[in-house]
Amino acid sequence: MSHVAVLPGDGIGPEVTAQAVRVLDAFGIAYSKHAFGGNAILAQGTPLPEDTLAACRRADAVLLAAVGLPELEGKPVRPEQGLLGLRKELGVYANLRPARAPGIDIMIVRELVGGLYFGEKGIREDGTWFDTCEYSRPEVERIARRGFEIAGARGGRLTSVDKVNVMHTSRLWRDVVTQMGSTLYPDVAVDHALVDSFAMTIVQAPETIDTVVTENTFGDILSDIAAAVTGGLGLAASASLGDDGPGLFEPVHGSAPQIAGRGIANPAAMLRSVALLLDHGLGRAADAAALEAAVDTALQIAPTPDLGGTSTTSEVGDAVLRALDSARTL
Repeated sequence: MSHVAVLPGDGIGPEVTAQAVRVLDAFGIAYSKHAFGGNAILAQGTPLPEDTLAACRRADAVLLAAVGLPELEGKPVRPEQGLLGLRKELGVYANLRPARAPGIDIMIVRELVGGLYFGEKGIREDGTWFDTCEYSRPEVERIARRGFEIAGARGGRLTSVDKVNVMHTSRLWRDVVTQMGSTLYPDVAVDHALVDSFAMTIVQAPETIDTVVTENTFGDILSDIAAAVTGGLGLAASASLGDDGPGLFEPVHGSAPQIAGRGIANPAAMLRSVALLLDHGLGRAADAAALEAAVDTALQIAPTPDLGGTSTTSEVGDAVLRALDSARTL
């Protein structure tokens, strides 16, 4: 039997997680909950306890809610450090960020464990602060390979985004993608775009985009823009995958402490993360499609306040489960 390590996180995390585990129960998937993020810092002094990491490594997939607590902002030990550490420990270098809306179907494939976020950083003797962006050829090759494979299974078009007119690492990025496209993936149409102009394309003509592959920082920014264009961060899910071991599945939104405990958080992004988990983590594509459809239905009939409705978090969960049950009886 498949087993999922569930990390409820902080703020609204436990509330949206409660709806996610209802779906896991409905599909007969076993799970266990583990401390992570800000609440783990307050209880154990670290955002990623050793027993949590061990449980994640043993699991078939990891489902993570949002992390972050206001009282820990700017502190030496922060929840976000646990997130970066977990990604690194699990080797999940490929972050998939789908963005869908009527007429729009974008998949952004973001390199997740390299670049500025993981490069050398510090303060020089003259007071200069610095962050270093570094990429090796194998790092670019593995994320490009994932991008080509996903593009080939979708619309057959891949856009590689860089900043080759300014950044040296972008020269390597563009060269690798060009070489791999011509030699290994001739059936995938490849084009290249500069990150600034491509951001405008996402805003002005998102329907023209199929699959995107890019480095860590650019992917972080562009995927948020794509989410905003297709409904907002509250609806956006993500999957982080490696070559082996469990994948990491999480909503894109933050912990929203300002509404925590009120029962009004939209669980759609968390539930869509479960759909990605079913598809990419457990190989249950049909169940994933059924859940995606159920979430879409639930948002129509039971919208939360952020979507102009009055439904509670649990009422959205109720609607999702009803839609799943209805689909099974058809």
